[in-house]
Amino acid sequence: MVGCQCCLYVLKGAEIMRISLIQFSIVPGNREANFEQARRHVQAAAADGADIAVLSELWDTSFYPSDVREKADEEGLLAQAFLQDLAKSCNIHIVGGSIARRHEGNLYNTTYVVRRDGSLVSSYDKCHLFTPGKEDKAFTAGKELNVFSLDGVTMASIICYDVRFGEWVRMAALAGAKVLFVPAAWPEARLEHWQLLNRARAIENQFFVAAVNSCGFCGSLKFGGHSLLVDPQGKVLVEGGSDDAVLTETIDLSIVDDIRSRINVFRDRRPELYHL
Repeated sequence: MVGCQCCLYVLKGAEIMRISLIQFSIVPGNREANFEQARRHVQAAAADGADIAVLSELWDTSFYPSDVREKADEEGLLAQAFLQDLAKSCNIHIVGGSIARRHEGNLYNTTYVVRRDGSLVSSYDKCHLFTPGKEDKAFTAGKELNVFSLDGVTMASIICYDVRFGEWVRMAALAGAKVLFVPAAWPEARLEHWQLLNRARAIENQFFVAAVNSCGFCGSLKFGGHSLLVDPQGKVLVEGGSDDAVLTETIDLSIVDDIRSRINVFRDRRPELYHL
């Protein structure tokens, strides 16, 4: 299946891009089953003309089975090969959610971003680990922001709990990002936080937020679903429910420059006062 041939294109001053949010119920610990689900959904996104497909957090193993250390992908090689082949065969960019990666005996919650030609653009290790869920006991935190370019557009990605840290997200905006990707394994119990935080990050940074959550269960933990795409004014362009879905929506990136020129919060910032 083949995605949009022209990817980012200009129409009467607009900069148009189609993004697919891929939300599905992950089978805990079953990489083969989850690879097959991801393949099927990305193919559907490409058939719908999407330029970018976005997966959720730890879509390869779920968040996280008791045997995550044994199930983790050594150096992320399996996920990289899978995503690169899938992107190339479908002619679509993929923001690969995140996977459990084992590196030198440590576990990392890692995102891979792959271009439509199959080349690896960037990777990101989750920097804020969810201590209430003891994620910090299983995983090692990353240290670097992930800012990258697809089709000439500056973008960034974080993972789940990272979205609660406004300073971290603001760094991505200051680096020029026009789209922020937020793959997550967010619980249904805090669904309202998920919706509000993603809208708030979009409004305060004046960029698009593409947030993809898991649905279904991992043990007794129920994920909230409700993946959503938010525009720079906080308007929800599309939002899923609690079941599997491929949510595809067109965005106009020219809106970012327009709102930043009319309400220029970046010009009006006073960082000399912010003693964080």
